[in-house]
Amino acid sequence: MEKLSLQEEQVMLCIWHLGPCYVKDILARYPEPKPPYTTLASVVKNLERKKYVKCKQYGNIYRYIPLIGESDYKRTFMSDVVRHYFEDSYKEMVSFFAREQKISATDLEDIIRMIEAGKK
Repeated sequence: MEKLSLQEEQVMLCIWHLGPCYVKDILARYPEPKPPYTTLASVVKNLERKKYVKCKQYGNIYRYIPLIGESDYKRTFMSDVVRHYFEDSYKEMVSFFAREQKISATDLEDIIRMIEAGKK
């Protein structure tokens, strides 16, 4: 799975939210100032080339369908982040966020409860 640019990720987030959609649907979800339609269409074509979406043509309009699920993408690239930046340790990643005060004690307690619930 090829890494996406920030612009491609933003478009994929729209596609994952919308499901099968047209470029005009993606454009409608963008905040102002909206990118030009042609720019967005080019990004979607790149996603097709990277095999993140497939298109189905209806006349001169293309409908795009996600081929890769959001959770699959997250799993793959979060694993890469942990491997490259946190010595392949999720514990190191969580402790980093705790030291940087990006995660609270309450959040950590919630995470522990989720982990324990998953073991049952």
